[in-house]
Amino acid sequence: MPLQEFTKSEALTMGVELELQLVSLSDFDLNSASPDLLNLLQRAPFPGNVTPEITSSMIEVCTTVQHRYEPARAQLLAIRDALVKGGDRLNVGVCGGGTHPFQMWSEQRIFPKPRFREVSNLYGYLAKQFTVFGQHVHIGCRNGDEALRLLHGLNRYVPHFVALSASSPFVQSTDTQFHSARLNSVSAFPLAGRAPFVLSWEEFANVYFTKMERTGVVKSMKDFYWDIRPKPEYGTIELRVCDTPLSVEHAAALAAYLQCLCAMLLDRQPPLAEDDYLVYNYNRFQACRFGLDGQTVHPRDLNLISIREDILATVRELAPYAYSLSAEAALERIEAVIRDGNDAQRLRTVYDRSGSAEGMVQAAVGWFRGAT
Repeated sequence: MPLQEFTKSEALTMGVELELQLVSLSDFDLNSASPDLLNLLQRAPFPGNVTPEITSSMIEVCTTVQHRYEPARAQLLAIRDALVKGGDRLNVGVCGGGTHPFQMWSEQRIFPKPRFREVSNLYGYLAKQFTVFGQHVHIGCRNGDEALRLLHGLNRYVPHFVALSASSPFVQSTDTQFHSARLNSVSAFPLAGRAPFVLSWEEFANVYFTKMERTGVVKSMKDFYWDIRPKPEYGTIELRVCDTPLSVEHAAALAAYLQCLCAMLLDRQPPLAEDDYLVYNYNRFQACRFGLDGQTVHPRDLNLISIREDILATVRELAPYAYSLSAEAALERIEAVIRDGNDAQRLRTVYDRSGSAEGMVQAAVGWFRGAT
């Protein structure tokens, strides 16, 4: 079936998706509670949308289409409050974090939905290991060509989002020494990584996608697990590299940071080349492994730069775009993360103090509810 036409959207609109953990409040392990929680939430109006995820200890929430940072933040807070209220009725905790620090993947249950069963049959144990939790951000585009230019223009900023959102230092009760171990689980899928360097929607849809479909490997864009992918049915690009932060306020700030970056790229129209990707995997690894302390190679001048300093310099560049989008408060929050550390560092601080993986989950549940 041909790839559908790219739906026209209002430029720079945004939507936020969060995959969230459901945990027991007695032992803080993951809890297969999504069927009960979804059933409960469907009985009352819900701000945004809530859906199941691949295993039953996960749910996904998403905002409606948003234009500015503050309304997006307000809706995420309302979503958070509705989830907490529902979880309290079921004695289930809800929290962010890119991985649960001590869950056993073999104990997870695939949610009974045809798409998830299909993924489980194809990918085997990888499907249950995909019990990891990410934030996806959609940015509206006026046409497919604009979407592809933005997608490739963002490649050098991907380490920013990995480092700023990193919240998955532990896997299976072990400190991985990564800030974002979640992306290692995503990378196991054969259609993960980066999108092909194509700048024309006609070429992407009628040449690349058509060839891939003929191979029998893909049926739709859902089969691509790329770091950034176009979503023609929504008229957006979708950034998928972020761990789910420990607070919805941080999630809103990351979305606004992406919105400002896209505004700058649309305004400046920087030159794009496939060679920009020569250092892409190395830079992405540095952000996953070392977080804000990582060192990346600039794809154009090949200078080694600190991720922390590069973000601070970018925030200064974005000031006029943040002003026009009323996103100054979001960039202040990004600067606070640079100053105070990312969520992976917060979780390790709790572990160092308590010596308990359960203590990290307990703290994450509190932070999601708004504790400081």
